[in-house]
Amino acid sequence: MSSSYYKNVKDYYDIDSTNFENRYWENQTLQRIRSSFRKESLKHSFSNCLEIGYGPGLDVNFFAETFPNSSIYGIDISQGMHDWAHEQANKKGLTNVLLSVGSVENIAEAFNGVQFDHIYVYFGALNTVEDISIVQDYLKKCLKPTGKMVLTFVNKWYMMAVLKPLLKFKFKESKRRLNKVWGGYSPNKFLASKCYSSAEIKKHFNQFSIEKKRGYSILYPAWYENHITVKYPKLTNFLWKCDKMLQKTPFWNFGEYTLYVMRNNP
Repeated sequence: MSSSYYKNVKDYYDIDSTNFENRYWENQTLQRIRSSFRKESLKHSFSNCLEIGYGPGLDVNFFAETFPNSSIYGIDISQGMHDWAHEQANKKGLTNVLLSVGSVENIAEAFNGVQFDHIYVYFGALNTVEDISIVQDYLKKCLKPTGKMVLTFVNKWYMMAVLKPLLKFKFKESKRRLNKVWGGYSPNKFLASKCYSSAEIKKHFNQFSIEKKRGYSILYPAWYENHITVKYPKLTNFLWKCDKMLQKTPFWNFGEYTLYVMRNNP
C-alpha cells in the first residue's frame, strides 16, 4: 500500500470518512441497492467472511450482528474509514469484527493467512485497485476451496451515463467511463479509478466460475439520482421491477453496477 496511487485513493476517502455514513442514511436509492447486494451474500453460509472496502462499516457491522458466532473481517484503504467503522462496531459492542487498513495486496499479511468462506465487495471497491489483472491471485489465496464471492463493479457500459450527456451535447462527459482512467463520481475531486466491462471481469477473474450476473440501475435511478427516487416513488418502484426483468436480456450489462457471484475452482 506504499505506492503513490494508493496514497491518493487513501487521501480521497479519508476526506469522505467523516460524513459518508450520514449521507448514506439520507439516500433511499443507495439503501435499496445495498439491501439487494446483502441478499446475495446471505444466500451463502459462512463461519467467517471478508469485506474489501468496508467504508464506514455498514456491512461488516450488519453481518456481525446477523451472525454473532461468525468472524467478520474487513480491509479498507482509508485510515479515516477504519477509525469510523471501528468506533461504530465498539458502540454496538461487536466483538466479532476484525478490521485492517490496506488494499487487496495486503490481505494475507493483515490477517495472518486466514482463508475465508465468503468474500464480498459492494459498490465497486475493486475499481480503485492499482492493477486489476493481479487481484484474482490474491483472492484465490485467501478464499477457501469451497468459498464463494459476491463482487460488484462500477460498470463501463452504463447506458444512461452515455445517453443523458449526449442528449445535452456534452460529448466529453458521455465517454468518461469509456476512457482508460475514469476519474470517479465527484465533479470537484479526481480519483484515478477505472470502470470495467463484463468481458474484462470475465478475463481478470478466469480462475473462478461465475454463477450469477446482475445489473443495477439500468432504468432505475443511479445512487446519485436519489432526488428522482424521492420525487417519483411509484415510478422508481416500477423501474426497479423493469430492471429485474431485463436481467434475462443483454441489457443486464447496461447498468450503473454489475454484480457477480463467483465460485472458487479448486
